[in-house]
Amino acid sequence: MTPERKAIWGWAIYDWANSAFATTVMAGFFPLFFKEFWSLGANVNVSTARLGAGNAVAGLLVALAAPVLGAVADRAGIRKQLLLLFAYLGVLMSGALFFISSGNWGWAVLVYVLGVVGFSGANIFYDALLPTVAGPTRLDRVSSLGYALGYLGGGILFLVNVLMTLMPYRFGLPDTAMAVRVSFLLVAVWWGGFTLLTLLWVPGDPFPANRSPLRKAIPEGIRQAVETVRHLHRQKTILLFLLAYWCYIDGVDTIVRMAVDYGLSLGFDKTDLILSLLIVQFVGFPAAVAFGRLGEKWGVRKAIFLGLGAYLFITCWGAMIGKKEEFYLLAVMIGLVQGGIQALSRSYFSRLIPVEQSAQYFGLYNLIGKFAAILGPALMAGTGLAARRLLMPAAPTVFQMEAAGRMASRFSIGSLAILFLAGALLFYFAGREKT
Repeated sequence: MTPERKAIWGWAIYDWANSAFATTVMAGFFPLFFKEFWSLGANVNVSTARLGAGNAVAGLLVALAAPVLGAVADRAGIRKQLLLLFAYLGVLMSGALFFISSGNWGWAVLVYVLGVVGFSGANIFYDALLPTVAGPTRLDRVSSLGYALGYLGGGILFLVNVLMTLMPYRFGLPDTAMAVRVSFLLVAVWWGGFTLLTLLWVPGDPFPANRSPLRKAIPEGIRQAVETVRHLHRQKTILLFLLAYWCYIDGVDTIVRMAVDYGLSLGFDKTDLILSLLIVQFVGFPAAVAFGRLGEKWGVRKAIFLGLGAYLFITCWGAMIGKKEEFYLLAVMIGLVQGGIQALSRSYFSRLIPVEQSAQYFGLYNLIGKFAAILGPALMAGTGLAARRLLMPAAPTVFQMEAAGRMASRFSIGSLAILFLAGALLFYFAGREKT
């Protein structure tokens, strides 16, 4: 294998590694376990609000630090080192979830928030390495390869973990609760182990002439980040794209994080919801690759618009579904476009920015994404609680309370359509990518 191919595969394998956290923890078992184990006895809308608040806090922490960390990484030439630092923070927090006992929702949220900080913080520097390992002609294909491997790797481990929770005795475990807790340990081993290939195969700083000692890079990076933000209005294409990305990636990430919670609120069985997540993973693997080829042949902008239109339909229809078969079909549709819109957004942005400042600009990119992750879960939680209050009759029966809760959940997921519409409109005005 040539050094160039090894660098590409070493970069892409990190998505295989960290997607274990995204699938098993963020999208899969944490929302289920949070409702049924750590928030035992709490109202369904209250536990949703707690989970949404946790995601919002994690997004805020990363968003505030991302541009400065990116600028410091560019100045000091430590993109790869910071990727590893944040990745192993996430690894440690994933393993720590095993030790939190029933009812301790506060500790669960704290450890989860730190895990998301590690996951999201590492992605800043992972994204920033894309232009250096792919080059300008292979951005779409390599970016899509990363997401495709992420779907496959995350899906494989998630499938193992699901089987472990369905048949705990065959794995030597006493019950389902212990199986879920052990799955968090497996995520830590998977994520930490495969990240070693990224450490070994991806080269370090590609711009040694621009490197400064860390003690100088920190103040220089802070000044540079402030200066870039201050003058961002002069870079119209980048600014409009970031605003568009802020809106639509908010909807994408919120669906990832809150889909299981939404299904539980509608009364679906947790086994059906886990199966839906597996469908997303294994449909997402070939679909992400196909989207990369589509972006090369049809144009990245057209492919992103296709994804946005599909998400608008998914959000509106998702607010009306009532059968588990419809939820499965919804999962197929999400799998077809989720990885594609994420991968092509990343490669599109890579074309707009100077490669020697990639970490700084991807810090802004991730800042936008994390601020969006504050808005989306908060929008769902606020809409759901407000709708529940408006729909709840005086002196309600148990049946009326359950019906009001389900309808409130439909309003909460439907509210995300606003984000996709706004994102599509802003992206229209963002112009074409730099060539």
